[in-house]
Formats: sequence, structure tokens, C-alpha cells
Amino acid sequence: MNKTQTWRAVSAALVAAGAAGLAACTAQADLSAVTAEAARPVQRYDTTQALASNGKVVVAGTQSGAVLVSADNGRSWKREMLGGSSLISIATCPDGRFVAVDFFRKVWSSDAAGAKWKAVSIDKPRTPLAITCDTRGRWWVAGTGATLAMSADGGNGWTVTDLAEDAQLTGIQMMDETVGYATGEFGLVAVTRDGGATWTRQPPMPDEFYPYAALFATATRGWASGIAGQILYTSDGGQTWTRQTNASRAPLYRLFMHEGVPHGVGAGGVVARLEGDTWRNVPYPDAAPVFLGAGASLPEQHAIIVGGPGGLLRVIGTQAAQASSASPALAAH
Repeated sequence: MNKTQTWRAVSAALVAAGAAGLAACTAQADLSAVTAEAARPVQRYDTTQALASNGKVVVAGTQSGAVLVSADNGRSWKREMLGGSSLISIATCPDGRFVAVDFFRKVWSSDAAGAKWKAVSIDKPRTPLAITCDTRGRWWVAGTGATLAMSADGGNGWTVTDLAEDAQLTGIQMMDETVGYATGEFGLVAVTRDGGATWTRQPPMPDEFYPYAALFATATRGWASGIAGQILYTSDGGQTWTRQTNASRAPLYRLFMHEGVPHGVGAGGVVARLEGDTWRNVPYPDAAPVFLGAGASLPEQHAIIVGGPGGLLRVIGTQAAQASSASPALAAH
């Protein structure tokens, strides 16, 4: 056997030995942990961007297009993937159904069990950012280009309102059949008092305030949260705004009512509530120092549910915090 033949024989032996070793490793590999993790309804890569509850089920929308549904107040979840989507806002309709807005220009809707999701496309706003469902069951979408769109027939047709401003609308809330508010970039505030037939620009919030979130508790009283933990309050339907103290110092990305009191969730794992004229932390154990991108009230549990990155979905009891409050927040105004 010459040198070439010898080298070929050695090489063949090494390849055979390597293949045998690889086969042995493959045969011995235990992938059960990987399989079990993949089967979990809540994944570590999930970032919850929106939460809503109709009193029977809780629905979470994620950046990756997963819908997570809990029928036991957040103790367990079921997962459904909505292909090619990113859900950034979810609302509950009067009949218990859910509507959600997709960053990729779609509006999704489900039944009252948070199932049977279906999508319709939306042309305007070009990038939808917020959604609500009014007391008549109509869908309202707000987004870029200071544009509002309303559908009274489940997304088959849309009526578009252009507020003629190069600004993002980050919030939309319909208080009843007549009054509604839209808020957005550069302190933009628009109000309707005829059920959305017309929208009127209000004086802007001071200093071109950028509202991460806005919340109206009544037809005249509302709050807006913004950069660096700033919070503004109006008692006259957005005609004027005053600053409120935010003792948490955290930007609040979502505002919502819980048991009659305004609450917010935001940076650094902060949960805050309004006490008198001051927003204060709601203490809870083992708070993770991550941003909370969503929150919703679970009044029947005296709790709220919060969501964020890393598969974070957590129920936080608030009864102790309510009991320790010196005075009801809304009674102070």
C-alpha cells in the first residue's frame, strides 16, 4: 500500500469513527426538556404589548403575534399564533368580544371566549397604534397621520377622519355614545361630542407633550402620561392641563381604571396608582426591573395583571394597597 492509499484508508476510518460517534451522541441526546419548553403556552421570547379582560377571560397580545388567553384570571394560559402579526392594542366590546389592532395594518376580532380570531385589513391610518370599542359596538382605530378610522360593521367598511396634522395618535377612548377623546404627538387632543360624526381640536397639552397613554375616567376628567414620568391632569375635557406629582418617577406606558382608581404600569417594573393628587408605587414582592408594556384590571380578584418581556405575565393583588390609601383618589377632585 503506497502513501496515498494509506492516507485514504486512515481518512475513511476517521470519518467512519466520527459518524459513529455522532450517531451515538444523537441517540443519547435527551430532547425532552426542549420539547416541553416548546409546548409551554407562554414562551420566554414573548413580549406582551396589550392586555384586556371581559370579566370571564383575559387576553394578552404579543409582539410576535401570539394571542394568550386565560379563563382562570391568569393562572393558566392557552396560546394561538396569528401569523405575520404584532398586536399592540386590545379592547373589549360591550358584548364581551375582543378587538385588537395589528402593527401590520390589520384589525383582529374574536368571540367572547377569546377564540375564533379573524382579521380584516385597514388602509388608514397607515400605521395603526390604538383601538377601542364604543358602547354601540363600533370599532375605532387611531394611528399615524393624525388619522382615525371607524367601522360599524365589523371591519367591512371604514369611515376615516383626518385631523390634518403630521402626528401620531397614541390613544383613543370613547366614553359613551357621544363623547370620545383622541390624544397624540405634540400634545394633540381632539374631542367628539356627537358620537364621532365630527372631531374638534382642543388646545394642545403644554410643551408639545408626548402622551405614552391617556385615560379619561369621566367625560371631563382625564390623565396623560409621558416622557420622564410626567403626568398631566385635566378636569375640563382637555381644555387645560396641570401637572401631577409622580412619586414613582417612572414613565407609565399604560393607564387604566381599577376598582374606580386610575392605575398605570411602566418602566422598571413599576405599578402606580393615583392617591389624592399624587401617583404612588403599588408595592408587590419580587418585582422584576423590566418595562411593563401592558396592564388590565381584574376587579373580581382585587388584582391587576401586568405583562412585559421575557414571557412576563403576572397577577398582582391590590387589596392591601387599596386599604392603606388615605383617601379615594377620585373623591379628591
